Amino acid sequence: MMRAKALRQATFALVSISLAAFVFEPVSAKTLPSERAARALHERILTLDSHLDTPAVVARPGFDILKHNEWRTAFAQVDVPRMKEGGLDGGFWVIYTAQGPRTPEGLNAARDAGLMRAVVIREMLARSPKYFGLALKADDAAKIAAEGKRVVFMSIENSYPLAKDVSLLQTYYKLGVRLVGPVHFANNDWADSSTDKPEWGGLSPLGKELVAEANRLGMVLDQSHASDQVLDQMLELSTAPIIASHSGCKAIYDHPRNLDDDRLKALAAKGGVIQMNAFGAYLKALPQTPERRAALAKLAATYPNLASRSQADQDAFRQARARLDVEFPENRATFDDFMAHLLHAIKLIGVDHVGIGLDWDGGGGVVGLEDASKVWKITQALMAEGYSEADIAKIWGGNVLRVMREAEAKAQK
Repeated sequence: MMRAKALRQATFALVSISLAAFVFEPVSAKTLPSERAARALHERILTLDSHLDTPAVVARPGFDILKHNEWRTAFAQVDVPRMKEGGLDGGFWVIYTAQGPRTPEGLNAARDAGLMRAVVIREMLARSPKYFGLALKADDAAKIAAEGKRVVFMSIENSYPLAKDVSLLQTYYKLGVRLVGPVHFANNDWADSSTDKPEWGGLSPLGKELVAEANRLGMVLDQSHASDQVLDQMLELSTAPIIASHSGCKAIYDHPRNLDDDRLKALAAKGGVIQMNAFGAYLKALPQTPERRAALAKLAATYPNLASRSQADQDAFRQARARLDVEFPENRATFDDFMAHLLHAIKLIGVDHVGIGLDWDGGGGVVGLEDASKVWKITQALMAEGYSEADIAKIWGGNVLRVMREAEAKAQK
């Protein structure tokens, strides 16, 4: 009896020690390195965000990415001045297409929309060659940043605009795309979404062809928004490591968009990386007041199909939304919530398999990390946790570039 009791106590102690390793003191309660020290380290390393939805903002009438914009009123989180202020060298600029009807008409419209969004990115590069550089290989990033330009990798979020034609992936590759995710909020002809009912049990037959074609071209595959089964099958089928370009940890908040610990370990075991997002609704439960929900619904009904409306209508919408946010404040996640996910992943799978993909201009941003001007704070928080400059450099860009190099090498073979 005594031996059994002692064994139970020892087991409980071991479990307690294990759990304690994943309980983090909030960043806001820590003594942080000085801003000067944090910024100095931050400026020495290459900083890349793997999910910038900013091309959707660049496409707006009248938006100027070379000017400083106020995120509260312009609803824009990334521009050149704020990238410089925050020390963000660049990242993956997204060709996003909302999932629509899987009819011939819907597929044709999606095909055109995807190509036009690619044109928006290329036009941004052509108009401002002093400020941006197109990166086609992993090694291009450091060269572009050394010239004082912002790094532009191109990526696809949701393969709906491929219009069931896997050969179109080569067209996007020639346009500069180097990262591709198969699906978004709803299932499509390529894969099941994490936020929809299973249709294919993971990848569709076309989705498996997409994996093979991405491997052949040297494109990195992106799991974010795809179901757990899609991740399992990508890990099995892909000859190169994959990433989750903007995801979170299910152990911190149990949301379908987040990855559980076993899958995080499987991702790392195959050389992959999870890039931590700052989308509040994926970081924690954020119930909103009935009044705010009703006001948002009324505003959406007043300005349907906003992206295709006039600049005057879009300006009026943003002004109305700013007033709404004052009258009915949003329940928002905080920088501490973001860091809880980031630190959990680092502790679980190590600094070689974690990165940053904040989902700027796609819903990302938390209190204390509102736009690109604040990204140096992540470096400051990691320094407070005792991570070295080499560790932080991996998290801020080194890991995703390593995955790119492996994809490039596999394609050459």
